[in-house]
Parts: sequence; structure tokens; C-alpha cells
Amino acid sequence: QVQLVESGGGTVQAGESLRLSCVASGYTYSSGAMAWFRQAPGNEREGVARINIKFGSTYYADSVKGRFTISRDNANDTLYLQMNSLEPEDTAVYYCAFSEVAWSSATWTKPGNYPYWGQGTQVTVSS
Repeated sequence: QVQLVESGGGTVQAGESLRLSCVASGYTYSSGAMAWFRQAPGNEREGVARINIKFGSTYYADSVKGRFTISRDNANDTLYLQMNSLEPEDTAVYYCAFSEVAWSSATWTKPGNYPYWGQGTQVTVSS
């Protein structure tokens, strides 16, 4: 059973940084993709960033390009999201997700493509 546990959320001022972590367990896949999604109240869950587990290639939502960086420590099965220059619009619950399929640039943002999810961690950015 795949388990994903996020941590690192909190409340920060606009312009500050946070780093989210997601520890994965219960699987031995060396391929597929891990991703970060977020969901603000009243909004749909949206893809933030995705990383290919085998090749390390990444995709980002336009709204976070240049500010957020997704990375993965394969030795420790940990996914990271470094978030810099945070804006109030980044306020949301952030979730990590895993799929055995390394979804392409056209499909990685669809939440239904990821069978495994963490419980989420709240990020609040005040102005």
C-alpha cells in the first residue's frame, strides 16, 4: 500500500519561502511520476509541479514557474517543493501525489490520473 505523508506547511508573509516535503513508502517503483497539487477553498484541485521519477524531468504550472522547484531524493523516497517569493494567491492545501505512469505535459495536471495521495499540508501566505 503506497503511503504519502506531507509536511512543511505553515503561515508566512508574502515574499517569503517554504519547503514542503513528502515521504513515500510502500512501493518499489523506479518509474512513474510524483506531483504536487494544491486546492484553495472553492477552487478545483490544480497541478503545481510534476517530476518524472526515472529521468527527473519536470513540469510546472505557469503560475509558479520561476518561483517553485520540485525535486526528489530517490535514495530516501522523499519529494520536495521549494517555494520562493510566495504570494497570497499561493494560499491552499498542498498535496503530493504518485502515479505509476509518467504523465505527459498534456495530462499531468489531471488529479484523476494519480491513484495515490497524501493528506495535505496547509500553506497560508499573508500580504
